[in-house]
Amino acid sequence: MVRRTKEEAEQTRRSILAAARKTFHEQGVGNTSLEQIAQAAGLTRGAIYWHFANKEELFKAMRQEVTVPLADRMDYTLLSDASTVPLERVRNFLVQFADLLSDNPCMRDTLEILNFKCEFVGDMQRDLAEYAVNCEECVAKLQHTYQAAQRAGQLRAGLSPRIAAMDTLIFLTGLLRLRLLDVPSLQARRDINALIGAHIDSRRAAGDPVTRS
Repeated sequence: MVRRTKEEAEQTRRSILAAARKTFHEQGVGNTSLEQIAQAAGLTRGAIYWHFANKEELFKAMRQEVTVPLADRMDYTLLSDASTVPLERVRNFLVQFADLLSDNPCMRDTLEILNFKCEFVGDMQRDLAEYAVNCEECVAKLQHTYQAAQRAGQLRAGLSPRIAAMDTLIFLTGLLRLRLLDVPSLQARRDINALIGAHIDSRRAAGDPVTRS
């Protein structure tokens, strides 16, 4: 009986999170009330408050439900794969990130909310600081890989690993946002992989062979 009660409570919590994601996605975070989320979930406001103290706590739980798996699946080990030449490590890293949006609709909806349908003000300003830290971590890991490419003679002359890393982060961020906007030419995997390939080739040293898996 206790186990069933816990399972029912967890199922209710998941239903609330799904309803919040749907409502936030349709109306935006600022225009959504707990009452509207309760209606979408087929529950009372009291049921919402049993699981979440307020809308901000619910929003953060919805975000964490997706961004934690996203962080787990952002396979940085691809950037240090000794069996692959450095520039191809970067390409593989970018490809696996792009594939995440195609494989997980819930993740895509949540990222749309985070990018276009909420305001990072008040307590949520801390989330922006955390995002900046994560960006710096990504740049550092990319820079390390580009340094390996430079030592291997793969990196274009005159291009510093730090600048290459920052440029790749900007490329990745722009690709993400444009895909979330449903730009038609950025939805097919073939086209995305071609863009990623062109990005990698733009930093390749003259005479470096293109080796693609």
